[in-house]
Amino acid sequence: MKREIEKARVLIEALPYIQRFAGSIVVVKYGGSAMSDTEIKNSTMKDIAMMKMIGMRPVVIHGGGPSISEMMERLGKKSSFVDGLRVTDSETAMIAEMVLSGTISKDLVLSLQRQGIDAVGINGKDGQTLLARKKLVDGKDIGFVGEVVKVKTALLNSLIEQDFIPVISPIGTDWEGNTYNINADYAASAIAGALNAQKLVFLTDVEGILKDVNDSESRFSQLSLSEAEAYIADGTITGGMIPKTECCIEGIKRGVQSVHILDGRIPHALLLEIFTNEGIGTMLTK
Repeated sequence: MKREIEKARVLIEALPYIQRFAGSIVVVKYGGSAMSDTEIKNSTMKDIAMMKMIGMRPVVIHGGGPSISEMMERLGKKSSFVDGLRVTDSETAMIAEMVLSGTISKDLVLSLQRQGIDAVGINGKDGQTLLARKKLVDGKDIGFVGEVVKVKTALLNSLIEQDFIPVISPIGTDWEGNTYNINADYAASAIAGALNAQKLVFLTDVEGILKDVNDSESRFSQLSLSEAEAYIADGTITGGMIPKTECCIEGIKRGVQSVHILDGRIPHALLLEIFTNEGIGTMLTK
C-alpha cells in the first residue's frame, strides 16, 4: 500500500506542472551517454512520449559526434578538432550528414514511434530550416562548420500542428547550397528561440552547471541570466562549464523562458526535472 500511496503523491506533485506546460513547446537537445546507453535511451524516449501524451509539444534536436568519428575511422579518415569543433572538409560534411540524418535521426524516429508517437526526421536543409554561414574559430577557417544565421520555422510549425514530433539533425545550408555541420547545442538554442519555446533542455553527461567541476554536489539548482554571466566573468564558472552555460544564456537571450541542463544518464531525467518540485539539474531563467 505504501508504494501505491507514493505513486499517487508523485502524480499529485506533477499535476500543476502538467497544467502549466500543456500546449507549450519544449525543445530537447539529446546527446551524450543518453544516446549510447540503450536502457537510458529507452527511458528518454518514454519521457518524450509522456510529454507529448499529456499535452506538451516536444521538439528534439540531436548530436552524434562519436558516431561521426566512428564512421570516419571506418572510412579511413582521421578526426581533428579545434576548440571542440570538428575540422570539416567537404567529404567530412557528407559523412556527418549521412550519420546524423541517415542513421541517428531515423533510429530516434523509430524509437518514438514504438512508443505510439508520430515523429518525423528532418535536417536543417529541409524547408531551409537552418540557414547557416561558415563559422571561424579565432579567425581560423576549419572548413564546413556552420553557425546559424536564421531559423525558418514554417516546416517545424507545420509538423507540430499536425501532431508530429520533429527530430532535427544539426545540418544547415547557406544560400549557395553549401552544407554545414552545426554544433547541436547552439542549433538547439536558435531553434528554441525561433519557436518561442517555453523550455529548452540540454541532456548532457554532467549533473548541471557546477561551481566546482570536480564536485557534483556544487550544482546550482537555479540561476538567473545576470548571475550566470557574473559567475563566468568572476571565474566561478570555469573550464568545460563555460560553453554549457553560454548555450543556456544564448537560449534565454533568444526568448526561451527557461533553459535546463541535466544529467541525461539518470533514468527519466526529463520527467524528474520538469514535473517535480526539486528538479535534478540546473534551471536558468531571465
